Amino acid sequence: MKTAVQTTLIPDKWDDKSAQGKSEEQLLLYRSNLLGSDLRVTNYGGGNTSAKVAMKEPLTGKEVEVLWVKGSGGDIGSMKLDGFSTLYMEKLVALKGLYRGLAHEDEMVGMLPHCTFNLNARAASIDTPLHAYIPFKHVDHVHPDSVIAIAASKHGEAITQKVFEGDLGWIPWQRPGYDLGLKLEAMCKAKPHLKGIMLGGHGFFTWGKTSKECYQNTLRVIQKAQDYIDECEGNGKNPGAAFGGPKVAALDKSARAAFAARFMPSLRGKLSKENRKVGHFNDSPEVLDFVCSRQGKDLAALGTSCPDHFLRTKIFPLFLDIDPAHTQVDEILTGLDGLLEGYRKEYAAYYDRCKRPDSPAMRDPYPVIILVPGVGMFSFATDKSTARIAGEFYVNAINVIRGAGAIDEYVGLPEQEAFDIEYWALEEAKLRRMPKPKSLAARIALITGGAGGIGRATAKRLLDEGAVVCLTDIDAGALEEAQAELASKYGKDAVRTAVCNVTDENSVIESLLTCAREFGGLDILVNNAGIASASPYEETTLELWNKNISILATGYFLVSREAYKVLLAQGIDASMIFISSKNGLAASPGAAAYCTAKAAEIHLARCLALEGAPKGIRVNVVNPDAVLRGSKIWQGNWRKERAESNKVSDEQLEEHYRQRSLLKRNVFPEDIAEAVYFFAGDASFKSTGNILNVDAGNIQSFPR
Repeated sequence: MKTAVQTTLIPDKWDDKSAQGKSEEQLLLYRSNLLGSDLRVTNYGGGNTSAKVAMKEPLTGKEVEVLWVKGSGGDIGSMKLDGFSTLYMEKLVALKGLYRGLAHEDEMVGMLPHCTFNLNARAASIDTPLHAYIPFKHVDHVHPDSVIAIAASKHGEAITQKVFEGDLGWIPWQRPGYDLGLKLEAMCKAKPHLKGIMLGGHGFFTWGKTSKECYQNTLRVIQKAQDYIDECEGNGKNPGAAFGGPKVAALDKSARAAFAARFMPSLRGKLSKENRKVGHFNDSPEVLDFVCSRQGKDLAALGTSCPDHFLRTKIFPLFLDIDPAHTQVDEILTGLDGLLEGYRKEYAAYYDRCKRPDSPAMRDPYPVIILVPGVGMFSFATDKSTARIAGEFYVNAINVIRGAGAIDEYVGLPEQEAFDIEYWALEEAKLRRMPKPKSLAARIALITGGAGGIGRATAKRLLDEGAVVCLTDIDAGALEEAQAELASKYGKDAVRTAVCNVTDENSVIESLLTCAREFGGLDILVNNAGIASASPYEETTLELWNKNISILATGYFLVSREAYKVLLAQGIDASMIFISSKNGLAASPGAAAYCTAKAAEIHLARCLALEGAPKGIRVNVVNPDAVLRGSKIWQGNWRKERAESNKVSDEQLEEHYRQRSLLKRNVFPEDIAEAVYFFAGDASFKSTGNILNVDAGNIQSFPR
């Protein structure tokens, strides 16, 4: 008796009311966004869609057929109309007369711009001929895990025939390009009954007379593939659990998080020998099933199949063959250099075996994906988004391997084919077109007091230059507001937060662990959390004195000490910036506790500069003065007390400070942020133990 199988449903999201009244190109966009909204349909940035649309030629006004197809780069789930390339079909057909065969494949890409319709600046992708020559008006090409599982199976062609009952054709693996486009056309013409074509190891094409028909045909193929995989898994066709069953047990969630926070800074430091990187940690059930399994290590060594997967993740990951329940993190870290060197040598050997006379130089030879049994997956790239997406692509690969194992036997892409994609001249050209990295690209910053005026302005300045930022603050509400503001502008990957009381040692430790776990380490510490208080000396209570010392001196000590530990484990150059005050150099009447604590901050920075210098850790001080706008310290009694001390009204205080300065200028949070950026970046690479006053000129605080 058959076991009932719970199938995974791919919902049909097409809404006729939403589609009503849209032009053909608008329907193409609608269809594309629907397909890209479900990661079971296609991975981020993967796949492409097209429509052949009748349009008026701009010069003659005559009606011509135009191919609208997703351009190079972009993501069908989030793209807009300007993400499509537009090309004259008549000219694309004329290209057939210029094609000189497989040996001259790449030169056809250079011909595509000559086919551009209406001066569209969106570059056409390598997949353009694949869409152009399929003789249907609407065409989809996506990479669902379920379909690739069939395409990457040892007997994929036979399974395709069985599952789809002859409705899908099969073309063995071939690198995307002009010749593959001609093969797709030939198969469509030879077998007009087909509803789609499977590409071995890659994905599939489907089509339709209308956008809706094409969309629904695509979903039907995916659903049918998923149903077959679910049935095979449910009926025990592949005995035992996935990937041969578990070999080690997963640590509990808190233990995995603790391992990641302890492991990632050291790992990041070692992976950043050629280029600084940012990390991402994934301990999802899919990942844990794979890394904890008996076959995980051997299956990982087979590499990935779909080009989208290995272009993001490299041909194979680094798999740590350990059991964390019986191996301490320190022990793993001790052997990490040897494991990474082994990977580097293996990757270099792969490059040497497969390189062509005109291959680009070998790229960074260190792994993108690191798999740790019992813990999860770590991915590292030049920015957080790329690291996260690389991890998501490897989850796609895991799903493919699992599905292929359930129905047959998984087969990775042949090594030479993988190399020819990874080091493709066209891929290299795309990399060379990438914009120059920003000055703080791949830098990780932690800012205390991050929800206040100076903290938030500093975060924006560092984010503008490509850094990722972890904000900490004791005010949870203000922190949430700051995160929402910054994430809306810079993206959700760029900002993390942690509620932190800098006077609480455990709270400080947890905030640094959060930063390490979320981004992989630390490069820039901005010690900024603070308060301000005033009282005549004889009225200064022990409570007020201790509060200032606790937050401004002890707080700076605790945060910098824990950050220093991370930096030592990481072993790469870093920068600490202490936000002190003019009052750290120049005493003010009625503020003894505040001034003393600020002076302690400056001297603490000098002490740390001495110890950090041999490790490449720079420590510098920024001294603001009279930053009223946006600063939280002026929200209490401090403003009133300072106004009374200077014998002016609250409303006159900002003007009083401006007139008091030598330059007669106000100082704003953005001015402090600019000074922090200077010390955070390479422009101050040879500066440590320094003090930069940002006070519009205050003769009392001239360092001397």
